[in-house]
Amino acid sequence: MNSHPGKQPGKRTGERRGIRPPWLDRYPGVVTFPVVGMVGGGQLARMTHEAGIPLGIRFKLLSDTPQDSAAQVVSDVVIGDYRDLETLREFARGCDVITFDHEHVPTEHLRALEADGIPVRPGPDALVHAQDKGVMRARLDAIGVPCPRHRIVSDPEDVAAFAAEGDGFPVVLKTVRGGYDGKGVWVVDSAEEAADPFRAGVPVLAEEKVDYVRELAANVVRSPHGQAVAYPVVESQQVNGVCDTVIAPAPDLDRTLALKAEELALNIAKELDVVGHLAVELFQTRDGRILVNELAMRPHNSGHWSMDGAITSQFANHVRAVLDLPLGDPRPRAKWTVMVNVLGGDFPDMYSAYLHCMARDPKLKIHMYGKDVKPGRKVGHVNTYGDDLDDVLERARHAAGYLRGTITE
Repeated sequence: MNSHPGKQPGKRTGERRGIRPPWLDRYPGVVTFPVVGMVGGGQLARMTHEAGIPLGIRFKLLSDTPQDSAAQVVSDVVIGDYRDLETLREFARGCDVITFDHEHVPTEHLRALEADGIPVRPGPDALVHAQDKGVMRARLDAIGVPCPRHRIVSDPEDVAAFAAEGDGFPVVLKTVRGGYDGKGVWVVDSAEEAADPFRAGVPVLAEEKVDYVRELAANVVRSPHGQAVAYPVVESQQVNGVCDTVIAPAPDLDRTLALKAEELALNIAKELDVVGHLAVELFQTRDGRILVNELAMRPHNSGHWSMDGAITSQFANHVRAVLDLPLGDPRPRAKWTVMVNVLGGDFPDMYSAYLHCMARDPKLKIHMYGKDVKPGRKVGHVNTYGDDLDDVLERARHAAGYLRGTITE
């Protein structure tokens, strides 16, 4: 009797339990590993590549420049413009699946890749909801997801009319495409202040300015066959429109509300047919509700804590999802994990700070992105974990501040 019932004699590894990945047909009689094509060479691609290394996954990168964060560490790099269809098609040759470091690839290009037989994950029908805020709001409304009051506006006078329909100014204005980290977002107090967003020549979305207690994020990962996992809901603290600190799990969050946020994110992933990682940024309002602010269909800053704080990181699960592998356990390893972004300042020699940071806190985890230091630029992050939240917060903030040069002791 075969003592390993899942392994049949005479079968190749890919055929165990009747499962044969489609990409294996390209290599008859050969056991090999798939090639993941990553469009975009930023730090998300760098950390996704890192997560694939233990699995033996091969990566191919389409990067803007050889100096980009991921291009420094991935061996197979193509330098080119993701906005050019033929560049994308040439890059996709030899890739078993395409995924993304950002959401900016034109939707029609992604449809062309799918027509060529290349799996694109997330697909264009899903990704457009992260590319276009107007499309996102319309779809979320249709499936009953709670959102801030909103509508597309045509000019500053229309902004004033939108404000009058609610509680008046201030109003939040967003260009429907291209904004991130506070870019493409304005908070205006009058129609006179509302002229700037319309100069970009793209549609503008007006939203009510939500009176919220704090910002939360629900991170989930979904596979093509429908398996999905949810990470603990986290608190995300912003400074000047940029994520500064993430606390996992969100402190003092009512368990019922936390479960509601996780279920909401899982339902969005299912309804939009997301494959891979989905971050749902949320407002927790003063009257006890949660409202969806933004969506991101890729690994996300609010999930960086999971690199050291979860059993399976967001990056590892994203790799598993796009390859349709079973997903890993998203549960936390410690009671608290804190991530603080390291932003560039006036102190470019961050490596010289390692001696102090590592000696002071041997449990500290430092993740640097290989970027030139520029004021306000995300160049890395630190993770700390433990049982005492105040201690974990202090350690993370001290390390990030010392690396940046704003703390000298």
